[in-house]
Amino acid sequence: MAEEVTIPYQAVNFHYLVEFNHKDSPIDDIGFQSVTGFDSTLETEPLKEGGENRYVHALPMRRNYSKLVLKRGVWKPGKSKLTDWLKRNFDDELESEVIEPVETVVITLLNEEHQPLMRWRVNNVWPTSWKIGELNAEQGGVLIETLELNYNRLVFEEVPESPASEINSRIS
Repeated sequence: MAEEVTIPYQAVNFHYLVEFNHKDSPIDDIGFQSVTGFDSTLETEPLKEGGENRYVHALPMRRNYSKLVLKRGVWKPGKSKLTDWLKRNFDDELESEVIEPVETVVITLLNEEHQPLMRWRVNNVWPTSWKIGELNAEQGGVLIETLELNYNRLVFEEVPESPASEINSRIS
C-alpha cells in the first residue's frame, strides 16, 4: 500500500484576522486592508578578544521591533471602539497626557476554510502615529487611516486546532 504524500501548503497573505485585546473587552471593528511590521532584529555588541586580531566577536544583546502598521478605511468616532481608543490617545481637546496601551494584538493568518495557519501576538501595544489619508476631489477612493503602533514583544505562536465555525463567526 502506498503512503499518502502531503504537499506543503503555501500560505496566501490576504486572508487574516486582527484582534485587539483591550481591558478585558476586545475591540472588534478591525477589518484592515494591510498589516506590516513583523520585524524583529537582534542588537549585537562587538567584543575584541585579546590576542586575536583577525576578527571581532559579535555578542547578541536585546531585540528590537519595528512599528506595527495597520491600514483601513476611516471610521467615525462613536462607531468604532478602535477609533475611540485612538481619539483618547491623540485628541488635544481631551488634554490627557496619559497613553492607554492595549494588552495584546493578535494577527492570525487563515486558510481558505477560515482555519488558523499562523498567529503572531504583540504585547503592550500603544499608538505612535495616526494618519488620515489625502482628501482629494479628483479621486473616488476610500479614505484610509494608517495606524503605527509600538510594541514590546513579538511572539510567533503555535496555532491550536479550532473549528472553522468559530473563526467564521469572528470574521463575518
